[in-house]
Amino acid sequence: MIETVRRYAPIVVLMGAVMAAAIASVYAKHESRKLFTELQSLNTERDRMEVNWGRLQIEQSTWSAYGRVEQMAREQMQMRMPAPEQVSLLGE
Repeated sequence: MIETVRRYAPIVVLMGAVMAAAIASVYAKHESRKLFTELQSLNTERDRMEVNWGRLQIEQSTWSAYGRVEQMAREQMQMRMPAPEQVSLLGE
C-alpha cells in the first residue's frame, strides 16, 4: 500500500500542477479580456474628449477674435478709438 502511494505520488503532484496551471491560464485570459474592454472604453472616451476639446478651441477662437472684441467694445461698452491728440507716447 505504501509502495503504491509512493509510486503514484509524483503523478498526483503533476496532475495538481497541471490543473493549477490551467486555472491560472483561464484566469489570466479572463483578466486580459476584462482589461482590454476597459482600454477600449477609455480610448472611446478619450476620442470623445478630444473632439470636444477641438470644438471648445474653435469656440474660444471665435469669441476672442479681434473683430468681435472690437465690435463688443463699441456696441456694449460705448468705447471708441481716441483722437490722435489724445494719444501720448511714453518714453519720448
